[in-house]
Amino acid sequence: MNRLFCVIPCYNEEAVLPETSRRLQNKMESLIKSGKISEDSRVIFVNDGSKDNTWNMISELHDKNPLFQGINLSKNMGHQNALLAGLMTAKDLCDAAISMDADLQDDIDAIDEMVEKFLAGADVVYGVRSKRTTDTFFKRFTAESYYKLVNALGAKTVYNHADYRLMSRRALLGLSEFGEVNLFLRGIVPMVGYNVDYVYYERAERFAGESKYPLKKMLSFAIEGITSLSTKPIKIITGLGMFIFFVSIVVLIYSLIRHFTGNTIPGWTTTVLSVWAIGGLIMISLGVIGEYIGKIYLETKNRPRFIIESYIADENDEAVFKKNEHR
Repeated sequence: MNRLFCVIPCYNEEAVLPETSRRLQNKMESLIKSGKISEDSRVIFVNDGSKDNTWNMISELHDKNPLFQGINLSKNMGHQNALLAGLMTAKDLCDAAISMDADLQDDIDAIDEMVEKFLAGADVVYGVRSKRTTDTFFKRFTAESYYKLVNALGAKTVYNHADYRLMSRRALLGLSEFGEVNLFLRGIVPMVGYNVDYVYYERAERFAGESKYPLKKMLSFAIEGITSLSTKPIKIITGLGMFIFFVSIVVLIYSLIRHFTGNTIPGWTTTVLSVWAIGGLIMISLGVIGEYIGKIYLETKNRPRFIIESYIADENDEAVFKKNEHR
């Protein structure tokens, strides 16, 4: 029988954790009772340097029920690194792992269909939002535009999919071969390949607490995704530079003709406009190139993507947890 792990990154989630654990316990027990997953399936909460009582609550959950296990990162490593920490620990213990956020916006009932598709032979099952009625117009417009932009730039992301997905053990092993420090799992997972399927669900409002992705963080995450997965922005700059160079030659020829025909008139407006336009283009180009150079800088350092300070696990799983303390 298949052993299923649910991996839940947590950052200051004390307000929602009791309800999240209750619903996950009911769902896992239901799947165990139906014979779809084994009795030693587990839920791993990954504490990403929370400043509240999250880790103590995870410890209490484990004391009450061995279904729950915990990983406590040494500091806040970021959502993607926390998620990776849980998945890389689970890969040596499970037949399949489901990743989801702790805020209960992802529909837990969709796990049933994910497991069914896994049992039918799918290695990766993506949880995809069927609609975005719970989002504001601004968030809906920017999110959908972002997915289109990323894919247009060469990345192969799944439209309206975040980090709610099931991955088989061999898909997790494939993911472990990717050594990027600059993580964008929504773009990396599709590169793993294997058999893919989809589950569609409606995303709910956050159950409690505050969003961990304000506008500034969302923009940073968006830039991270684009520059981590595609070099097309640099190619666009190259093409734009060649186009401007061609235009400058045309302007040079025009200026020489005007000069030799005695029709030159000081063009203050065009001079100012051209200086500002070219200056702005140069600054944007340097910024894009700088993003890539910064990523090269971080990759060459080969810093660990996460460090585990402590963990809570069954005796049978402790050796695997310990093995993954530094990755």
